[in-house]
Amino acid sequence: MITFILPFPTINPVALAWGPFTIRWYALAYIAGFVFAWWYIRRLIGDDRLWPGVKAPSALDSDDLLAWSVLGVILGGRIGYIIFYNLSYFAAHPLEMFRLWHGGMSFHGGLAGVVIAAGAFAYRRGVAILTVFDLIAASAPVGLFFGRIANFIGGELYGRIGAAPWAMVFPRGGPWPRHPSQLYEAALEGIVLFVVLRVLTHRRGKLAREGFVGGAFAVFYGLARIVAEWFRMPDAQLGYLYGGWLTMGMVLSIPMMVIGAWLMWWGRRRQGRP
Repeated sequence: MITFILPFPTINPVALAWGPFTIRWYALAYIAGFVFAWWYIRRLIGDDRLWPGVKAPSALDSDDLLAWSVLGVILGGRIGYIIFYNLSYFAAHPLEMFRLWHGGMSFHGGLAGVVIAAGAFAYRRGVAILTVFDLIAASAPVGLFFGRIANFIGGELYGRIGAAPWAMVFPRGGPWPRHPSQLYEAALEGIVLFVVLRVLTHRRGKLAREGFVGGAFAVFYGLARIVAEWFRMPDAQLGYLYGGWLTMGMVLSIPMMVIGAWLMWWGRRRQGRP
């Protein structure tokens, strides 16, 4: 029996407003994530102790990589959401594809976009492509953390009905108390994943093994996402898949984990690139 329900902390989704000009928390989350990634990648590149026997990319490379990554995340995230989560709606309303401020971004689509953008960047600049993936992976969890906090502020992507003491009624989730699954994801995909990758880069020296850190990100993110999906409410237009318990987030995370495990195995076989 539920005797106490936490109230949802109503926060204006608009962080700043000046006349017709508005900035939402979701936009600030993206900006904060990209700025941190740029700063953190520069620190990783500048620490020679993390690159024993390997030539690290240059600081200029990190500056250019940011622009490529931003493009990959935005285009990939939007296209992925359209294809995987709501294709029929956007087919009927094609102009909605370009209205990003209405929401609708897919992590797995954004990941695919970053992989494509990073691959093109590495080819043009002559940088080891797996090293580029490693650097992006090491810096990504903080951006994921900010993004999930923005989801919570917006009251979207809420959890399933639950009786946990911290369950709360979300404005869009009906009258029932639900798990704040956005906060679960912020903790698992953001804080815990960052700590795991930080240990691999700084204490284990895995940046010198191309692909290992990127593979670890894929494996541990997939695990974190699958755990969180047990508490998160699936998208209404999709519901549960394949027997009533799988979600699209789980389905997309499984091949990601397989590829990540292969990258970790590949990275263990080599110490740097000739």
